Amino acid sequence: MMAHRSTAVHGLALTGALTATWDGLHPLFDQWLQAGRDAANKGACGDHLVYRDGTPVGEEPDGDDRTGHPTMTATRLGWISAARHVASYSAGQLAGTLIVTRTLGYRVPVGALLVGAGINGFTHLVIDKRQPLLWLAARAGKGGYVEHCTVVRKIDEEGTVQVESSGPGSAAFELDQALHRGIGVMAALVTSWLTLRSTKKGRA
Repeated sequence: MMAHRSTAVHGLALTGALTATWDGLHPLFDQWLQAGRDAANKGACGDHLVYRDGTPVGEEPDGDDRTGHPTMTATRLGWISAARHVASYSAGQLAGTLIVTRTLGYRVPVGALLVGAGINGFTHLVIDKRQPLLWLAARAGKGGYVEHCTVVRKIDEEGTVQVESSGPGSAAFELDQALHRGIGVMAALVTSWLTLRSTKKGRA
């Protein structure tokens, strides 16, 4: 009975520690570590051609000759930008987890840690592409919330208000962050379960 209780306490403590670490570091790696170009282009979608900075072919600023510059579809640029962001995010999350656990003298098995990071990374990639997120929001009855809670970033030279439905302050952004954090709890639980399983087998 005591052994089972000890295992339960171990699992709860590890799950809590991982959840707190990942949740606390999430804004740092999701915002500060994210390159501006990736933040701007990861949601790009469409078959039209764009340059690497996201500028559509044919809409270059006056005097900006881009003859011979590489182009790709907007969808491809979006996936590349999202993948690049997730790669840096996952690297930061893994490094942060190792620093916290090793500093306190605890070792999470590499396999368990990679599974947790993989869950966070893959779902982060899908969510940040925005189309899957908006599809899920619509199915969950959040379409009106997304349409209503938009933000005004700037007003152009002619006084026209530029409204955006994504980014900080919007419903899409809040739903994005809620999913990331919720999935992080599940990833922490899976990581802890794998760690306890490894410990029982004497491989931790």
